[in-house]
Amino acid sequence: MDLRLILIFFTSLIVTWLTIPWLIVFLKKLKYGQSISEYSLDEHKAKTGTPTMGGVAFVVIPVILFLIFFLNDMDTNGWLLVFSYVGYALIGFWDDVKIIIEKKNDGLPAWFKFLLQGILAFIFYFFYKDIASSSVVIPLVNWTLNLGWLFAVLVFFMLVGASNAVNLTDGMDGLAAGTSFLALIPFIYFAITQSSTSVAGFALAVLGSLLAYLRFNVYPAKIFMGDTGSLPLGALLATMAILLKQEVLLVLIGGVFVYETLCVIIQIGSVKIRKKRVFKYTPIHYSFVLSGWKEVRVVHFFWILGFIFALLGVFLGSL
Repeated sequence: MDLRLILIFFTSLIVTWLTIPWLIVFLKKLKYGQSISEYSLDEHKAKTGTPTMGGVAFVVIPVILFLIFFLNDMDTNGWLLVFSYVGYALIGFWDDVKIIIEKKNDGLPAWFKFLLQGILAFIFYFFYKDIASSSVVIPLVNWTLNLGWLFAVLVFFMLVGASNAVNLTDGMDGLAAGTSFLALIPFIYFAITQSSTSVAGFALAVLGSLLAYLRFNVYPAKIFMGDTGSLPLGALLATMAILLKQEVLLVLIGGVFVYETLCVIIQIGSVKIRKKRVFKYTPIHYSFVLSGWKEVRVVHFFWILGFIFALLGVFLGSL
């Protein structure tokens, strides 16, 4: 194994661990606190004012360290990871700043945010199509399907869908960060087994930074990631799945995010068509709270689900 993979993980972990306390103080001075939606649960409204945009730490630090460790032999995969991760982080940053300045939880208009995410997805595909095939592999049966031009549509839905799915999951202390941490591990394993050093290096830099961030984000959270963190984490998972040709397995490995998203879609569809709710509340993690669960228990339950999905992903991807 390349020694840089170990070094970049621990360097990112230590640098982020030392940086976040300073970032919390800095954000408090700027009064960059979280604005909570009027539709949120009462328990969640108590978190109003907690410093947000903590995602800056696990975006900036891993990218800088990755460029330091791998710039001399950077390949196209490495640049595509940086582009996707930073690009979606900038959309999230813009959204977070707008929320903070206006002191409302509206942020960027949904259609505009979606448009920006889509533009980034197609720019990514434009550069990616020259280095890889448009085929996807079906795990277990090992069937290969050549999607042709439809692969561009798949890339669009993967990047936009995954970034928004992690964003929907980001609603409780340590929930999105912990489940993202677990979902990254199978892709790191695939990257190492495929000798894709740049992909493994970038992901390990994010993993180390995310682990340090979790130290300050678990209940009671001292800082939130904001869209600055949730959007790039989802985009990173999708990008790694595409680069490592594990597109189908993204659905399994990211099972927690798929579950959260499907529940929201079902709820919205039911309300619009039947004028009735299917769930007590969505995103679905809030339904557990309304059923009497403590927030920490809900988060740990979703971590366990994430761990199971990660294990299943590694198993199927290794067959």
